[in-house]
Amino acid sequence: MEEVRTILLHRSVYQDNDEEADLLRTYLKEKKVFVVNLMSSPGAGKTTMLTSLINRIKNEVRVGVMEADIDSDVDAISIAKNTGVKSIQLHTNGMCHLDAGMTKCGLDAIDISDLDIVFLENVGNLVCPAEFDTGASIDVMILSIPEGDDKPLKYPLVFEKSSLVIINKIDTIKYFNFNMNKCVETIKRRNKNATIIPVSAKNGDGMDEVAKYFINKVKEFKE
Repeated sequence: MEEVRTILLHRSVYQDNDEEADLLRTYLKEKKVFVVNLMSSPGAGKTTMLTSLINRIKNEVRVGVMEADIDSDVDAISIAKNTGVKSIQLHTNGMCHLDAGMTKCGLDAIDISDLDIVFLENVGNLVCPAEFDTGASIDVMILSIPEGDDKPLKYPLVFEKSSLVIINKIDTIKYFNFNMNKCVETIKRRNKNATIIPVSAKNGDGMDEVAKYFINKVKEFKE
């Protein structure tokens, strides 16, 4: 029987994207613009958290936001209306994640010449976004209380990649069977260097700590 050659296309795709992501990080370092890849499930509170955060830091650093979705522009409109910072919508044309090339297109469109930090709100999904390097300076994960404390067990990669894990909606914890200590312990097993900050974006608990985290990151990045 004649041999059939198998080509692992996904490996080539990842490799090309990783190379493009490294080039983008070098470019961002030269421009001194800190880019945050923000990942979460749908409904975890990314946009609400981002609004609360931006309103705490926008007088300290110049902020831009890129909202990624398969369709619609409701999040970008909400951010612009409620924070006043520069915001654009990225449509992925059906794709469930962003890659480095898409991120570069977005950065070119938003014009980073007058920005210190850009938040990239990735498509709501715990699988695909974690697999593709966007070229961002840092990866951040938002986990909400209603999702359950077992998410770090079920979706390990996104927690392993994230330098910061924000546990949102702590104001609802009494209504759900969520063990905070167990969740933190599991995240630390996956990623011992992760910073973990419990917050309520709705009432502001913990948000000052998140704001301080990002202001410090921007200052360190520019040094």
